[in-house]
Amino acid sequence: MALILNIETATKNCSVALASDGKCIACKEIAEQNFSHAEKLHVFIEELLFENQLKFSDLAAVAVSQGPGSYTGLRIGVSSAKGFCYSLNIPLIAIDTLQLLAKKIKVHDGIIVPMIDARRMEVFTAFYDKHHNQIRNTQAEIIDETSYQEIKDTIHLVGDGTDKLKNTLTNTKFIFHSDVIFPSANEMCDLSFEKYQTSNFEDVAYFEPYYLKDFVLNK
Repeated sequence: MALILNIETATKNCSVALASDGKCIACKEIAEQNFSHAEKLHVFIEELLFENQLKFSDLAAVAVSQGPGSYTGLRIGVSSAKGFCYSLNIPLIAIDTLQLLAKKIKVHDGIIVPMIDARRMEVFTAFYDKHHNQIRNTQAEIIDETSYQEIKDTIHLVGDGTDKLKNTLTNTKFIFHSDVIFPSANEMCDLSFEKYQTSNFEDVAYFEPYYLKDFVLNK
């Protein structure tokens, strides 16, 4: 049995899941306007282990959402994951945040476009097919009325970056899944197990989050 701790903190959602051989055992998460990751993350992890009568020594690996997303959120999640891996001498697994967001919905046709808010009219985004395979590279993209004009397929929009675009992307090919806002550690479970099986691990000492953009301090 491969027990993997999955950590997702790239957005306002502080999310943790325990998985056994790719199946989610339990998940705890909370999304708050003010980031509470520093206060909640380790509490959630300890509660999940205790409630399922498990110990840190039972973990086979730790998986973390690598970004893009919030600079602060990513730093907290990645730092915690690296600390666990280093102290327990277990592998670190990185999962793309936008793929997790895309996996929140199931569609029969069209393109899934997860969007994480990057402020103003900019979003972190990528394209995924109906099987959640990435078909366009991750970008920081400014959206306007001309965006995606060349695409004829249905475009399914998910994430906290989509709400501000409802008056901009008005073509009927755009479908807004407004109930899907944040990525979750729950969708990490099968992905992290796949990487565990193929030993697709990160270097604990040198791994850094995928910020996509340089951090800018608001004044």
